[in-house]
Amino acid sequence: MNITNECNMELMSRYEDNHFDLAIVDPPYKKEVTGLKAGFNRSEFNYAALSTPPTKDYLKELFRVSKNQIMWGFNYYLELLPNTDCVIFWNKHQNGHFSEGELAWCSIGKTRFYDRAYQKDIGNKIHPTQKPYQLYEWILMNYAKEGDKILDTHLGSGSIAIACHNLKYDLTACELDKEYFEAAMQRIKKHKQQIQMF
Repeated sequence: MNITNECNMELMSRYEDNHFDLAIVDPPYKKEVTGLKAGFNRSEFNYAALSTPPTKDYLKELFRVSKNQIMWGFNYYLELLPNTDCVIFWNKHQNGHFSEGELAWCSIGKTRFYDRAYQKDIGNKIHPTQKPYQLYEWILMNYAKEGDKILDTHLGSGSIAIACHNLKYDLTACELDKEYFEAAMQRIKKHKQQIQMF
């Protein structure tokens, strides 16, 4: 597992064409995100500073270094992506002002539904858009194959790293924000220690 605290464009620039078998990314998709609260005491995250939607240059580089891609939130930047017959819909079973589900664009496979409540496995959030690692395990089991090299350009809370560790996938990932990077690394380390105890 290779996880760095850096800009994703710098990371991708070091790799040759089609180096990664599958990119699974969850980039920011709105220009501003306000009022998001999460964490042990539901303290407010300063996420607006990080919310730069994907650009044409980012997507061009992502498609260059990876053979296949899965991208969350694509419905906010659909005009930048080619047509696809495959999407993932995660039914989060949320009520109120939060979305009931999330969509991911896929370059491979078929349309699938992941039906599991959002809060059931999330635990204490360290990132405003944190997803349960079980969701990433399900994605890997349905869209990746043994020996695949996985890329994540927006590590966030590190859920994908936990899933890759559990299922023994080779992951390369980066996170630009130093605080999120350090929190994710602590979460991954803690998970590995818990696994080793059993």
